[in-house]
Amino acid sequence: MSYKLRQAQIPILSSGAAPIRVLHFSDLHLTPSRTREIADIKSFIKHKPDLVISTGDFLAHMDAVPTVLDALDELLDIPGLFVFGSNDYYAPRVKNPFSYLTKDDGIRKFGNELPWEDLAHGLTRRGWNDINFSRALIAINGTTIEARGTDDAHLNRDNYALVSGARVKSADIALGVTHAPYLRVLHAMHRDGLDAIFAGHTHGGQVRLPWIGGSKALVTNCDLPTWRARGLTRFGQEPWLHVSAGMGTSPFARIRVASPPEVSLVTFTSK
Repeated sequence: MSYKLRQAQIPILSSGAAPIRVLHFSDLHLTPSRTREIADIKSFIKHKPDLVISTGDFLAHMDAVPTVLDALDELLDIPGLFVFGSNDYYAPRVKNPFSYLTKDDGIRKFGNELPWEDLAHGLTRRGWNDINFSRALIAINGTTIEARGTDDAHLNRDNYALVSGARVKSADIALGVTHAPYLRVLHAMHRDGLDAIFAGHTHGGQVRLPWIGGSKALVTNCDLPTWRARGLTRFGQEPWLHVSAGMGTSPFARIRVASPPEVSLVTFTSK
């Protein structure tokens, strides 16, 4: 196994409710040639999740849609939620890798458009819920979950107004799903009283420095504070935030320092 399994618990279920095992992955950045990563993704099924959440950036190649669907095949038989990231829409381009460590200037340089519609069709055809601009209600282990999502905030494709508002009364818990955890999205979900939010995009900082108690991210590639670059965090009374450091990298910057590829198993438990 060439990835790290991150485990966490979020106490948001009602008393006596059965636990829910959530497999959260992000930022696969798959190409047909990434055989080791494909094998790793196929192994995710052994963690026996009840629900799968993907927070985007599945693709990194024009021909990667069949590769993604094949890698996820067994997981697609399990209830799932997904949103897209910028790399699902546009192919990566060669750029200075050190630019990732500088302040984001807001300028986006796009590669060729990728077949994201084919990917969305392939995932939804197998039963996963596309919540880029919508809400979904699913029942898992006797708990009714409301999930709402936004498209990629890094490309300003997010429009939370499409899913905003009070949580569904029949739902036991409410989740938010987004690719890039920009504060405008997190704050909007907090105002609507969601219980937990899932995101990706940061790669855990991708390059981290040794630090007291572990390592420290230098950047998050958005306005999220660096101390929240990966894993489970909570600030005040805001929803729990779980950020996946992701599995892959751009094909043109295949370097991760002190931020290994990871998948997360997040268990919802009783309060």
